[in-house]
Amino acid sequence: MNESTVMNTELRKHQATRIVYYILGVLEVLLAFRLIFKLLGANPESLFVSFIYSVSQAFLIPFNGIFRSAVTKGIEAQSVLEPTTIIAMIVYAILAWGIVKLIEISKPPQKTEIR
Repeated sequence: MNESTVMNTELRKHQATRIVYYILGVLEVLLAFRLIFKLLGANPESLFVSFIYSVSQAFLIPFNGIFRSAVTKGIEAQSVLEPTTIIAMIVYAILAWGIVKLIEISKPPQKTEIR
C-alpha cells in the first residue's frame, strides 16, 4: 500500500471521527437545553421550548420508563427533573466514543513482505 493511500485513509478516519463528535455535540446540546428547560419550568407553549421538546423526545424513546420524573410545583412554574435525559446524554456519549474507537482501530490491510 503506498503512502498516498495510507494518508488518504487516515484523512477519512479523521473526518469520520470529527463527524461523529459533531453529531454528538449537537445531540448533547439539544438534550442539555431540554434538561435545563424542564428543571427551570420553561413555558412549553413557547415556540423555541416546544421545538426543543419535540425534537429531543425522539432521542429519549429508548430510555423511557427507566426512572420516574421528579416534579416540583412552584407558584408560577413546574420544575421537572428527567433522569431519562441524563441517562440518554451519558449513553449517547459512550456510544459516540465507542464508534470513534472503532474508527481509530480499523486499519487498512497492510501488505507484508516475504523475505
